[in-house]
Amino acid sequence: MVPAIGLGCMGMSGSYGPADEHESIATIRRALDLGVSHLDTSASYGRGHNETLVGRAIAGRRDEVVLATKFGILRNEHEVRIDSSPARARASCEESLRRLGTDVIDLFYVHRRHPSMPIEATMEELARLVAEGKVRHVGLSEVAADTIRRAHAVHPVAALQMEYSIFSRDIEESVLPTCRELGIGVVAYSPVGGGLLTGRYAAPADVPEFMHGQPRMAEANLDPNLELVARLRTIAAEIGCTPAQLALAWLLAQGDDILAIPGTKRASYLEENIAAAGLHLGSEVLARIDRAVPRDAVAGDRLRPDQVPHVGH
Repeated sequence: MVPAIGLGCMGMSGSYGPADEHESIATIRRALDLGVSHLDTSASYGRGHNETLVGRAIAGRRDEVVLATKFGILRNEHEVRIDSSPARARASCEESLRRLGTDVIDLFYVHRRHPSMPIEATMEELARLVAEGKVRHVGLSEVAADTIRRAHAVHPVAALQMEYSIFSRDIEESVLPTCRELGIGVVAYSPVGGGLLTGRYAAPADVPEFMHGQPRMAEANLDPNLELVARLRTIAAEIGCTPAQLALAWLLAQGDDILAIPGTKRASYLEENIAAAGLHLGSEVLARIDRAVPRDAVAGDRLRPDQVPHVGH
């Protein structure tokens, strides 16, 4: 078992503004001090930089960490390519072990699946990595319910990583029921909606430039979405928590099989996020949240057009 709230490390490698390695390493170590054990990274974050950073941060404390990383997204300066082949799984595993400075990955995800690559072939290779002791558990990310079933029939899938938040509930239609039927845990990334649900964006001018490409932050969608966030801010204020804590507590209230990995590179936000695990939302508050933000009320898609072809296979 791991605590319900972990730490997503992607933003520590420049995905959300300038990277600050000193601050990021201090934040990871603070997370460990506070009992956060689940750290999430990927070979694609900073093209290996993030794994190296996490490896440096956990040096000497490896036994305190449930270390999760991913393979299958290859980036260079000009393009993003998906490769979920058995050969890439093995090569990426070896590369990740080296960068992370460890001899075993606790949770190794297929970050994205190429639609032409049978998931069965990928899972067979991952099963071999488990048998060799290089990987403890296998996960999937952003795949369809049928793919989950096919993969699980080859080798147990321990976790599925998907975007899940008050603003992103597509998972509830078929993927979440499939995971529950098969006993697969769900790891929710972007649980505060890319920052929207934190309440820190009160106007378009508040949105950082690096978020402008997100459809829900686009000029036509932002104002109606901020109106929804304002409703959540009112509820949060009434019960004495921050909007981010309300969003995280709502997510955890969806089931004991849900884990959240909010990303941050600042210790203050880390501590705010962790505190949400102790916040119990009663049925009346949960109903108010559902009325405040109906599933079809959010304006804009959750993904950019260039991201859409890489998910749901």
